[in-house]
Amino acid sequence: MRSARLWLVLLMMAFTALVLRLRGDVDHVPPSRPLHEFPAIIGTRLATDIPMDPETMQILGKGDFLDRLYQPPPPSPGSTAQAIADADMRASIGLFIGYFPTQRTGHSIHSPQNCLPGAGWTFLSSWVTDLINAAGQKYQVKEYLITDGTSTQEVLYWYQMHGRIIAGDYAAKLYTLADSIRYGRTDAALIRIITPVEPGEDRLQSRARAVRFAEQIAPLLPAYVPD
Repeated sequence: MRSARLWLVLLMMAFTALVLRLRGDVDHVPPSRPLHEFPAIIGTRLATDIPMDPETMQILGKGDFLDRLYQPPPPSPGSTAQAIADADMRASIGLFIGYFPTQRTGHSIHSPQNCLPGAGWTFLSSWVTDLINAAGQKYQVKEYLITDGTSTQEVLYWYQMHGRIIAGDYAAKLYTLADSIRYGRTDAALIRIITPVEPGEDRLQSRARAVRFAEQIAPLLPAYVPD
């Protein structure tokens, strides 16, 4: 089954490359704001930018990238012991956004299913989960629970392109192919949210934290990832 999927992906990529070559050398890329202007404050959390080394940038390819750690405010002097001990008062949330104006050969999005194991993470569970946008509409994102042997992390990720939110890697490639033919666009973004399951914390609490953050940033994204 895994081999069949691999061949399917390879065939899709080859067909996409052929279509893009025949269609021409220039993609239509709508204007958008650069990712470094993305709000540094989400709710009560303040962001710290994580520098990306040249090797990582080379692997990612040509695009606009944001890698940040959103941290909760420090407890105030009058905080109760319970508030200080609460996981949400300690836990950070990592946000990665990679926006690719074009996905021609050599510039495609790297799936977290490949990147995370390469960084030493093991998948404990994987499924698709429903979220609700500001208009009350449901959309789906991919959800993982991962570990490196010393810590456990909750991960949400999705692809965003041309007004769509897409959970699946294969579906994202199919939409890229279809939209390259219909609209002359291959631009898309990967959005990934990651937060630790703190010691003594129920995993559902960390999930709720990631979901809440996803719902906070979703309305902001179209300015940086054009519809």
